[in-house]
Amino acid sequence: MGHLAFFHRTPGHTPLRGKHRAPSLEQPQLTPGPDAPRRRAPRRASSSAGPRLTGIVLLAPALAAVLAVSLYPVLRTLWLSLHDAGFSTGSHFTGTANLSRLLGDDLFWNAWWRTVAFAFGTTLVETALGIGFALVLHQSFRGRGWARAAVLIPWAIPTVVTSRMFGWIFDGQSGVANYLLTRLHLTDGYINFLGDPHTALPTIGLADVWKTTPFMALLVLAALQTVPKELGESAKIDGASPWRTFRSLTLPVIAPALLIAALIRVLDAFRVFDLPYVLTGGGPADSTETLSTFGYKTLFSGLELGYGSMIATAAFLTEVLIAAGFAYYLSRRYRALEG
Repeated sequence: MGHLAFFHRTPGHTPLRGKHRAPSLEQPQLTPGPDAPRRRAPRRASSSAGPRLTGIVLLAPALAAVLAVSLYPVLRTLWLSLHDAGFSTGSHFTGTANLSRLLGDDLFWNAWWRTVAFAFGTTLVETALGIGFALVLHQSFRGRGWARAAVLIPWAIPTVVTSRMFGWIFDGQSGVANYLLTRLHLTDGYINFLGDPHTALPTIGLADVWKTTPFMALLVLAALQTVPKELGESAKIDGASPWRTFRSLTLPVIAPALLIAALIRVLDAFRVFDLPYVLTGGGPADSTETLSTFGYKTLFSGLELGYGSMIATAAFLTEVLIAAGFAYYLSRRYRALEG
């Protein structure tokens, strides 16, 4: 009976006293006591390996295609940047010679600073205007669908078409902009917008803002759809002004999506090529030369594959640093919200 010490007798069961007990077909019902060892349920074998392997196999073709069209060109460019290469002269390894030349090239640094200023300046303006357009389009009014469609027209127009259109508008002799400015007596004479080093880059920036602001408005509008309506209704009941409601309630909710949209736009603006190439070709006096146009001229006009690849590598590394900065800020923001 020692092995039954861990069990209690079930209430209602009265054993017979004495040496002889009546035979019973029913076994006594025993319940485990507090000191009884607990039996662990057998562990089931993990069955997640199968679906995981299936997912990897299904993703393998797409992953291979992405690596073929993205990773290989990057590695090839890095390899060429370490060579003195040309279309007809072949190539030979030079190590860091192209890097030393790049670090001492004033044309490169001017183009680099100009591209950074252009990317962040246009993105800042486009984000502010995009928020304004999105807030208007988020309201309920008659013809809202038509208004949303009309806002997207500049973004749908090809960039080359936009470049030619702004070239005609800001032409120094017969442009519409000069005609309106003189008729309104805002200027004494015609301004050579694209021929003056002081106004050429801002004019290109204006064209970029006109074309890409609808993209930012579309992303901000999508973020506004996720804001609960109860927040705005509660703020209105509490007497908060529209500006206070936007600053304290709406903006914190859409901030992550807004930062991601700004990151996409900064990286895209940093690669700007078609607008300056079509409008000014990098001039006048290299005042609109960006890294993309500078690298293009070095590669295909100067036929310097090695040095042109080094310029492309520098642009790529700059974009990686910009993306890393945004990612670091976003990660800190998410940690602050979770904490």
